Amino acid sequence: MTKFHVLYLSGAILVAACSAGTSSGNAAPADAAGEHPAKPLADAPFTVEEVASFDEPWAMTFLPGGRQALVTEKAGRLKLWQEGGATLDVAGAPRVAYGGQGGFGDVILAPDFGATGTIYLSWAEAGDGGTAGAVVGKARLVQDASPRIEDLQIIWRQSPKVTGRGHYSHRLAFSPDGEYLFIGSGDRQKLDPAQDMGGTLGKIVRLKPDGSVPADNPFAERGGVTAQIWSLGHRNILGLTFDGDGRLWNQEMGPRHGDEINLVERGANYGWPVVSYGDHYDGKAIPDHPTRPEFAAPKLWWNPAVSPGGLAWYGGDLYPGWKNSLLMGALSGEGLVRASIDGDQLSKADRWDFGTRIREVEVREDGSVWLLTDGSGGKLLKLVPKG
Repeated sequence: MTKFHVLYLSGAILVAACSAGTSSGNAAPADAAGEHPAKPLADAPFTVEEVASFDEPWAMTFLPGGRQALVTEKAGRLKLWQEGGATLDVAGAPRVAYGGQGGFGDVILAPDFGATGTIYLSWAEAGDGGTAGAVVGKARLVQDASPRIEDLQIIWRQSPKVTGRGHYSHRLAFSPDGEYLFIGSGDRQKLDPAQDMGGTLGKIVRLKPDGSVPADNPFAERGGVTAQIWSLGHRNILGLTFDGDGRLWNQEMGPRHGDEINLVERGANYGWPVVSYGDHYDGKAIPDHPTRPEFAAPKLWWNPAVSPGGLAWYGGDLYPGWKNSLLMGALSGEGLVRASIDGDQLSKADRWDFGTRIREVEVREDGSVWLLTDGSGGKLLKLVPKG
């Protein structure tokens, strides 16, 4: 292995109904948008090892034991990385709608993976009339001389399918008890649907592992796709993770600046596109969160943007001071961001300059942190603690 040197209103807004009961509040900590300059890697508490190369990697998940990992490549390939061995193609991957931000998305293990071999995948699927949308499927991973997935079954489709190739989001996370699957469903660059309860664009969705809707979802009594919704008013969710206390966090890209980390709560409305700490790309201003206290505000935001990529909770001891932190990749920010958790609040802690776009962050069983860099020739990197 070699050292790695390179250092984004149709339907009623339903503000009162959809934000009732949230305890998120409308004010983030005073330093939530404070300056957060990147530090050079030479000053980091780790060195960086380049472990493997991939073509447009998007997501990864370690298999039990940590010596193997599944990696999705955006164009539609699923890879099995093996520590100290060859990286293999996994047959049976779904056909994806590749282009723009679309393609293969997330991969995670089912809570009962050890017994069933079940994995969950997300990808962009083509529809009629030039439309597309995210989908989630589950399948069985077969590990032998010719690794493959079998019995692939789609359990969820983003609704509605729309034109364009952006903001699928399709990040996945299981609740710590393994009972619920959470899905990040982006606004598909259509803005207003994030407030439209008749669809799942701009929402976080909560399902049972088989794709059915839990009876205690906040809008379950309304039926249809509305019953799937856990929270709304999101833009482009590119990271979902639970912390050690079972709280769900998400990060999402703002428009022109205003990237966010949110504490995701049942039935909460996070305000997009009505409020944001960023502005539209054409320069048109968007009101800030404090102007609309009925919306839940982010716990942290960035202006200028860092363009979040990947999100993981860190509860280990390998890196001094990192225990109970959120680790977030930065795409345009070309690095790794650490935010320290204190109860239901966050503070900006570290930001390291890698000089390249970080797409994914994962923590292995041994507490080591691993990253995927973005784009053609993307790298799998291991952060090796110093000392």
